[in-house]
Amino acid sequence: MKENMNEKCAVVGIFGHEEASKLAYFSLHALQHRGQEAAGISSSDGKKLHTIKKRGLVMRVFDEAKLKTLSGSSAIGHTRYSTAGDDSILDAQPVFARYDLGEMAIVHNGNLTNAEEVRARLIKRGAIFQTFMDTENLIHLIAKSEETQLTPRILDAVKKIEGAFSLVFLSRTKMFAMRDRFGFRPLSLGRLPNGGYIVASETCAFDLVGAKFVRDVEPGELLIFKEGREPKSIKVFEPTPKHCIFEYVYFARPDSQVFGQSVYKTRKDMGKELAHVAPVEADIVIPVPDGGVPSAIGYSQESGIPYEMGIMRNHYIGRTFIEPTQEMRDLKVKMKLSPMTDIIKGKRVIVIDDSIVRGTTSRRIIRMLKEAGASEVHMRVSSPPTTDPCFYGVDTPSKENLIAANMTTEQICEYIEADSLAYLDEAALLRSVNAKEDKYCTACFTGKYIV
Repeated sequence: MKENMNEKCAVVGIFGHEEASKLAYFSLHALQHRGQEAAGISSSDGKKLHTIKKRGLVMRVFDEAKLKTLSGSSAIGHTRYSTAGDDSILDAQPVFARYDLGEMAIVHNGNLTNAEEVRARLIKRGAIFQTFMDTENLIHLIAKSEETQLTPRILDAVKKIEGAFSLVFLSRTKMFAMRDRFGFRPLSLGRLPNGGYIVASETCAFDLVGAKFVRDVEPGELLIFKEGREPKSIKVFEPTPKHCIFEYVYFARPDSQVFGQSVYKTRKDMGKELAHVAPVEADIVIPVPDGGVPSAIGYSQESGIPYEMGIMRNHYIGRTFIEPTQEMRDLKVKMKLSPMTDIIKGKRVIVIDDSIVRGTTSRRIIRMLKEAGASEVHMRVSSPPTTDPCFYGVDTPSKENLIAANMTTEQICEYIEADSLAYLDEAALLRSVNAKEDKYCTACFTGKYIV
C-alpha cells in the first residue's frame, strides 16, 4: 500500500471489432489498478469519432446506454492517475480535436520531459491550449505539421517530443500505436478472437476479452492499423531499451506479462533473492497486501519460514474527505488493513512490502502488528531504497519527501519502529528480472536519469 506513488495511467486500443467500445471498457476494467482518477473512451464508426470521459472509476463512468453511443469497430481508452496536468475533467483522456484532416483522439501513458518547451513554441505559433496535459502537445504538433497525410504528420510529431510515451491514436479510419525509443512504459499487441487487434498497457487486459498475446510493441516502433490489412510496422527510432523496473516491483498486475516476463514469477524471485540478501530468524512471513504477496511467498519458500496472511485488506475503502489529521490518517490505515491477531500474537514476524516511499504507512503497519501482539517485527523490502523521483510517468513525491533520500536505513528502521529493516539491493533486483543493468531504467533507485 503506497502513499503518493502511483502509475500514471493505462491505455488500450481495439481495432476491427463490431463491439470495440465494449471491449475497450472491459479492458479498462482489467487495467483499473493503473489509474483511478478518470476514465474515457473514444470510438470511430468510420465517419465520426465519439468520446465519453469523466472523473471516477471505469464502472462509474460508463453504463450500457453510454457504451451504445460509442459506436464503431475501433476504439481507444484510458484510465488516469495524474502527474502532468491538474485534476479537472478537461485533463482526462482521450484528448480529442478536430483539425484540417478530420478528427483525432489520443491516449498516452508516460510523461514528456520537453513538454514545456514544446508548448511554449506552439503557443508562439498561435496554438490555444485547453488543458495542462503534455499529451495535448501532440494534437497541436499533428495539426500544425506541414505534411499532407496523417501518418507522416504523426511521424513528424513524435520526432519532436522526448521522454516516456506509450501512445494510441485514433482517426476515423485508422489506429496507430507507438512507444518511445526507450520503451519506458509497457505496450503489448494481441489478436482478438474475430481477427481484430488489441493493444494495451498490460496483457491482463487480453485475458479478459479473450485475446491472444502476439508480441510487445517494440521501443521506437509505430504500428498502423487499417481495415483489411495486417498491422504495418515502422521503425521510427533505433530502439534503446530502458524499461521501467518499477513495473515489476509495484505497478503491473501479477497476472500480466510485462517486458516479456511474468510479473508474478519475477516478484516471487525478488522475494527469494531477499531471503538470501536479508535473512532473519522469525516464526512467520507475512505480506503487506496486496503488493507484497508474491515476494512474501518467495521469501517463505526460500527461507523455509512459514507464510501466513497476517494482514487482511478491505478492498472497498476508497478516498475519504475527512480532514487529514494524523488521527484520521491512522484510522484510514486501520480501515484498509486489519491484523490477524490469532496468527500474529507472540510471534516474531517478517513483514514484506514492495517499497517504502514516505515511511508513514510502514510505521502505522508496524505499530498495528505490535498492538496485535507481535513480539518482533522485521521489515523486509523487495526493492532497493527509493531515493529519487521519476520523470517518466510515475507519480513520485519530490526528493525531500522520499524517506530514503533523507535518512539512512538505520534511521528509517528507527522511524518506522521496526526491530530490523533491510532492502533488496540493485544487483539482486536485476538478477530477479534476469537482465543486465543497461536494459532497465533504475533512476528511482540510483538517480541516473536516461533523458
